[in-house]
Amino acid sequence: MGGSQKRSAAYGPEYGLLPADTTEDVRTRGASVSRQVAVLPVGSYEQHGPFLPLATDTLVACALAREIADAYPVHLLPPVTISCSHEHAAWPGTVSLSSVTLHALVRDIADSLRRSGVDALVLVNGHGGNYVLGNVVQESSARGERTALFPAPEDWETARRRAGVVTSLLTDMHAGEIETSILLHTHPESLRPGYETSDSIADDRRHLLSLGMAAYTDSGVIGRPSLGSAEKGKKLLASLADSFGAYFSLLTSEGDAADAAGATDAVDAVDAVDGGGPG
Repeated sequence: MGGSQKRSAAYGPEYGLLPADTTEDVRTRGASVSRQVAVLPVGSYEQHGPFLPLATDTLVACALAREIADAYPVHLLPPVTISCSHEHAAWPGTVSLSSVTLHALVRDIADSLRRSGVDALVLVNGHGGNYVLGNVVQESSARGERTALFPAPEDWETARRRAGVVTSLLTDMHAGEIETSILLHTHPESLRPGYETSDSIADDRRHLLSLGMAAYTDSGVIGRPSLGSAEKGKKLLASLADSFGAYFSLLTSEGDAADAAGATDAVDAVDAVDGGGPG
């Protein structure tokens, strides 16, 4: 499927975070599709151990959103850079919004998009703790709005296998093999020394919501970053972009959005609460 004429170049060198579209670009792209789909990267600003930046989840969400925009005619939005990172509050540098604020922010963005003629929205979530995004999608879909949350756990699992990622999604929770690999591919300059020797496993995290991350890791890492590689990061993003095709088809198809999008994304949203991907 034709995308956005390789708009990664529009970000400038080093893959900046802000799209460079003009209003004419948006108008032209909208005229070529039956329904416009906006893609909103949602990241976070939270600790990722001593070697990955606080903005890791935002960088990951933006990298995936760019990959999608290269392959599909979507309206790429700038990222939400602070979200719900309360489980990381024990580490300096972490900043959070309340779930109510994030919910309202996304709703306001969706409402504004519809007023400008963009009636479908995909939330590309880079942070596993943004549980409220599942509720946003469920509620929007029940109102008949075309909304989706991406990637689902199944998309991450497919990408993990295709990229040769050794660590399971359970073990690879935070600053592990997947996130390290994606940043080695897209932002290698952002990594500090130490990821090669920072593996930390804590698969039993049943009290995470009550106790926070500090109960399960001293370093802030849960996963195996030592196994990360740029090649794995490249394959992860390529696989996820392929998986996005089903979401694009769902949101641009004719028919009842509440029946189609609501049923699918309600399942995805529930799965996302159980862990989803890294972040």
